[in-house]
Amino acid sequence: MGSLTRLQPGPAPKVAFHRTEMSRILDVYGRMVMSGQAKDYAIGMHADHAVFAIFRRHAEAPTWRIEKVPALRNQQGAYIVYGSQDQVLKRGHDLGQVLRVFETRRFEVINGRAD
Repeated sequence: MGSLTRLQPGPAPKVAFHRTEMSRILDVYGRMVMSGQAKDYAIGMHADHAVFAIFRRHAEAPTWRIEKVPALRNQQGAYIVYGSQDQVLKRGHDLGQVLRVFETRRFEVINGRAD
């Protein structure tokens, strides 16, 4: 008879954006680059959420973050757009609807000082 070999559990599966989701996000990002509002991006995949961060300048905190949190799918929606101060700009079940927040207005970073 053969022996029984126990398999070690592998790494936890990570949440990622699907190809169609990435296409929509990169379309928005491309328009932001063309208008001078964005210069760089980063993608993060974690056990419970995926992040697409958009940077206005290199080497600073992201100006906007698009997150996919599948655990919130049945509640307020799996997609969330955060601003630079971690404020929720838009959230919902449909990525296209959530990304419309970038089309409705031009975002400006407000400095706390008077010029």
